[in-house]
Amino acid sequence: MDTAVNEIAEWMLYELKSSGILYQTDAVNYIINNYGKTFIYVNENGNQSISKDVKKAFKKLHAGRAAWERDGFFWGWT
Repeated sequence: MDTAVNEIAEWMLYELKSSGILYQTDAVNYIINNYGKTFIYVNENGNQSISKDVKKAFKKLHAGRAAWERDGFFWGWT
């Protein structure tokens, strides 16, 4: 798997562990600032979202211990 994908997923997990919550906007901004727009796309609602490869790697790292809060656009611990 792409090294950058793993680096981003590991950063996301670190941020989630550090603060207990990870907002999608913060993750998107980090990714754009550090990796460009390669791992970002605009979803069906017109919002910037994180690539499926990154989200899959992130999910593998947190092993189901984090959940996506759809209304708040963030991940938190379950």
